[in-house]
Amino acid sequence: MKRLHLWVSGVVQGVCFRSFTRRKAAESEITGWVKNLYNGKVEILAEGEEWSLKELVKAIRIGPPSASVRAVEIKEEEYKNEFEQFTVRF
Repeated sequence: MKRLHLWVSGVVQGVCFRSFTRRKAAESEITGWVKNLYNGKVEILAEGEEWSLKELVKAIRIGPPSASVRAVEIKEEEYKNEFEQFTVRF
């Protein structure tokens, strides 16, 4: 099991990016959260199997049709198993 902390930049707010991320995470049994930041980025904290996290990152790099992802910063962290589901934070 792994834990990834991600920051996504580009046109990623107001384009259903959080709900897209939540749906993709749920499909792969990933837990954690996603939220918009005041600087225009989207922040994601995700825990799960390595293969499922790779699939999530692949999907995030593309985003939903109305998004335009410019960059994805990824930081691997210590797995903590602290979430029961994947949620949208406000």
